[in-house]
Amino acid sequence: MPSYTPPTKDLSFVLHDVLKVDQSDVPGYDELDRDFTSAILEEAGKISRDVLAPLNVVGDTEGCKLENGVVRTPTGFKEAIDTLREGGWTGLDCDPEYGGQGMPYVMATAVGEMMSAANMAMMMYPGLTHGAYSAIHAHGTVQQKATYLPKMVNFEWGGTMNLTEPHCGTDLGLMRTKAEPQEDGTYKITGQKIFISAGEHDMTDNIIHLVLAKIPGGPEGVKGISLFIVPKFLVNEDGSLGARNSLACGKIEEKMGIHGNSTCVMNYDGATGYLLGQENKGMRAMFTMMNEARLGVGLQGLTQAVVSYQNAVEYAKDRIQGRAVTGAEAPDQAADPLIVHPDIRRTLMDQKAFIEGARAFALWGASLIDQEHRKGDKDAAGLIALMIPVIKGFLTDKGFDYCVSAQQVYGGHGYIEEWGMSQFARDARIAMIYEGANGVQALDLVGRKLATDGGKHVMGFFEMIKTFIKENEGNEALKADFLDPLKAASKDLQESSMFFMQAGMKNPNAALAGSTDFLHLFGHVCLGFMWARMGKVALEALDGNADDKAFYETKLHTGKYYMQRLLPETGLRLARIKTGADPVMGLPAEAF
Repeated sequence: MPSYTPPTKDLSFVLHDVLKVDQSDVPGYDELDRDFTSAILEEAGKISRDVLAPLNVVGDTEGCKLENGVVRTPTGFKEAIDTLREGGWTGLDCDPEYGGQGMPYVMATAVGEMMSAANMAMMMYPGLTHGAYSAIHAHGTVQQKATYLPKMVNFEWGGTMNLTEPHCGTDLGLMRTKAEPQEDGTYKITGQKIFISAGEHDMTDNIIHLVLAKIPGGPEGVKGISLFIVPKFLVNEDGSLGARNSLACGKIEEKMGIHGNSTCVMNYDGATGYLLGQENKGMRAMFTMMNEARLGVGLQGLTQAVVSYQNAVEYAKDRIQGRAVTGAEAPDQAADPLIVHPDIRRTLMDQKAFIEGARAFALWGASLIDQEHRKGDKDAAGLIALMIPVIKGFLTDKGFDYCVSAQQVYGGHGYIEEWGMSQFARDARIAMIYEGANGVQALDLVGRKLATDGGKHVMGFFEMIKTFIKENEGNEALKADFLDPLKAASKDLQESSMFFMQAGMKNPNAALAGSTDFLHLFGHVCLGFMWARMGKVALEALDGNADDKAFYETKLHTGKYYMQRLLPETGLRLARIKTGADPVMGLPAEAF
């Protein structure tokens, strides 16, 4: 069975050596000293390793079962969730007014990486609840917040988001679910929603569904969508549970992966709902939590790559196959371990360099969300809005690729279920699809985010890189290995942006045909920037006689690998982008 080792030292390195969280002026960051964050990371790591990870394969093999309208979750899931609830982990970054710990989002992200790597399907239950909590916290009335949030924070009650319908996914304007106004101010919700993660389960006393629906007579398309609180059990004025609402789970979807999470078809038959926010402003209310939700999905792509890589490394060190081409390295054995072979090293180095860069990227993104929410920083808000499609799309695309690469290290054993590598690949695959499929993320990046505020935020990102390079160009070691490759990659990104502005104005398809290439080009530049920052820290630590030289030397070597072997992909992506629309759109539909 696969194992999981919490990367607490790497997380602490990013938080303190790279992001320097305890030196930040973001409210609450002054409490994040190294001792405090280490205690949190160590405890969360133990729970992830010892409680959550052993149940990952259980969830995959048992799955969820629908019995008499109730979904039974896999053996051990409820007890593990009780451990999280009792430790306050489900409300780590939630408002203390409603029972949360009040920690910055960056800490919840660091903890979330470990817990998702240990058991992605299980952590979706509190994860979806957190998203619903965020929407109610931002848009709910005082009474709604007092009624629902305390029990959602401690996960006595679960939460969901109900968007997709059988005939509409991304195009929510086609929605048919209706919300009929009632004289008492409530609404009767009728319709069917599909792909509802954690839609029904046995781990909480109630489930608070947030449902998108249309009020008859409202505007057409997405402008006529409203958001409603529709609890599984109605809540009495004293907070106790009342009658069962008119909603039910019709079936559990049979899925490729995340079997431990109940993905439900939800049927609403005149269910009582309460308007959340304003009429016909449901999309705005939903998008309140979209940045966090999409960063969380990007994190899932990273986490499955992390746990896959860890197990592939162990296998490569233990499994003996063939001899090193330069001569036997384990002459006392019948063959050498796999890790002596250059191509095995290549695939493991690809994974390692991506993982460590992506970890820094995700935590940097979380820190931008903290700057936006805790400090009211509009520049940070604009920058993270630009970065979210990159975090979500790039990290999940590459995360899945590297799960497959880790599986490949095992050869035939990687295809056999008992080794566990198949589950990581199957679980990672969904992250490329939900919370906005990655093709849509690329369209959002090119079609909307680049031009936001007149291109201010992408220009700000270019300036950020330019300033970093200028401030550090006197460091010859950093310049040769990190700054020069970063500068070249950044120029590729700028050139592609200019191509979109020029060609895209004449022919929008010329921009959209290159959107996925642009998303990946952007992702590589972001990871290159993270590696340049980490390389600077590692060099300074080694110059200062660091206690753990091996850690920083390894970090430096891994960073150089990324800059030399992976970052040059930006040139390939630029070449594809500049071909424009003709190679993609030239063939008539009937010729396919």
